Amino acid sequence: MIEIIVLVFLTKEIGKLAHAKGLKPGIWKIYTILGWIISEIIGIIVGVMIFGKDNLFSVILVGLTFAITSYFIIKAQLSKLPDQSLDDDINNIGNQ
Repeated sequence: MIEIIVLVFLTKEIGKLAHAKGLKPGIWKIYTILGWIISEIIGIIVGVMIFGKDNLFSVILVGLTFAITSYFIIKAQLSKLPDQSLDDDINNIGNQ
């Protein structure tokens, strides 16, 4: 349950960042959710391969680590994009 609350909070943050960049927030929220779920599944598989099926706590921690890492990767990719410029008039001088 806590994981879902954290994911909702993180998707809101990604949506705000996407909006500030002038992009559609919904698409980036979907990227965040899909990235989280897919990375968590991959992390659980890696955790089972490393720790075995009996060490459930360690497997879940590896899965969560992969999921949180996917959030930071998506946030870094979104942060690299240029901001929405409010001063487009300067760039459009002479283009009339």
